Amino acid sequence: MRIAVTGSIATDHLMAYPGRFAEQLIADQLEQVSLSFLVDDLQVRRGGIAANITFGLGQLGTTSVLVASVGQDFEDYRAWLERHNVDTKSVRVSETKHTARFLCTTDQDLNQIASFYPGAMAEAREIELKPIADRLDGLDIVVISPNDPEAMVNHTQECRERGYKFLADPGQQLARMDGADIRKLVEGAEYLFTNEYEHSLLLQNTGWTHDEVLDRVGMWLTSLGPKGVKIESKSAPTIEVAPPQETRKGDPTGVGDALRAGFLAGLAGELSLERSVQLGCTLATVSLETDGPQEYVVEQGSFVERFASAYGDEAAAEVRSLLG
Repeated sequence: MRIAVTGSIATDHLMAYPGRFAEQLIADQLEQVSLSFLVDDLQVRRGGIAANITFGLGQLGTTSVLVASVGQDFEDYRAWLERHNVDTKSVRVSETKHTARFLCTTDQDLNQIASFYPGAMAEAREIELKPIADRLDGLDIVVISPNDPEAMVNHTQECRERGYKFLADPGQQLARMDGADIRKLVEGAEYLFTNEYEHSLLLQNTGWTHDEVLDRVGMWLTSLGPKGVKIESKSAPTIEVAPPQETRKGDPTGVGDALRAGFLAGLAGELSLERSVQLGCTLATVSLETDGPQEYVVEQGSFVERFASAYGDEAAAEVRSLLG
């Protein structure tokens, strides 16, 4: 299956705050907020949503094409991704800007405060999908993950014009983009991915009802945090998939990206929709147990054993075949 993943590539600066953000907020003094936290730990890691998704696909033995814009500081990161089964030939290198930076502080309850410097990501709007499709002799699905907003709209429009199936994953850009552009991102998507908050925000910003969204997409997948994933469509009953129980909670950054990677790997392996979501939930759990969005390793034996404990031996046999 020929998968192109568009979106951000970034260096993640991940900090841990030992208290609770909520304890620092004063209810009647929220009009002007200035917060300062002394953090216990700083980790600098490879990240960016598109890069995290392609890394996760590579961990499951599925090669995908990374489509993004970076700075000239990307070469070490490129080598890392290529060692992990990622095609980086379609990454655009800016002549003037640095690769994007993501800064995120997580409190003891796993709440997060984050900011993002786009840098070279702003030039992703210059990337066209057709040359990539020509190089690969076609594209089976294009993932539109959070990126430069204009790039997201351009790539979605090109998918519709050229007949490429696409997965819409607007993520945090829902808070930044207006309703008209969000409607352009969603219209005609084979799959739409949101979390619960984004689910509500999408409805609010587009002015569509829940049913009107389902009229415009093939499947709407909503991640429910520790409760798993809900799958909705106009043509089939709603399915809810619970995740395997985690053994520990690490840094949650990148867990949603692992979910998407596992789901796409299942589709590439011709697994059913439900089994693909189960694969995504299992990979997301493995990611959650590891600090950093590209620090986890999929070891076939233990991964399949965990899958079997959550979803049964018959389901695990299908996944074992996929992992080779």
